[in-house]
Amino acid sequence: MAESLLGGATPTHASEASGSVPEIRAAQTGVAGVDRVLSQVVNVHELPVAERVAVFERVHDELRRSLDADQSAARPDDAGA
Repeated sequence: MAESLLGGATPTHASEASGSVPEIRAAQTGVAGVDRVLSQVVNVHELPVAERVAVFERVHDELRRSLDADQSAARPDDAGA
């Protein structure tokens, strides 16, 4: 079975045979804000499909804010140039 984008978890043969959902863990990126946001997506499969869009939209917005903040912090201050 293909590797999950959210942690690389793959089902064991027992879970495949029983039809149960394997344990899925969020990948650790090393960026605390990103890791926190990704952890919100791990159990999205448990929600009704109609509710998943709102979760993905919220997570997308939070990821953008987190990554934008990291980029701003990493850039040297252009005011002194």
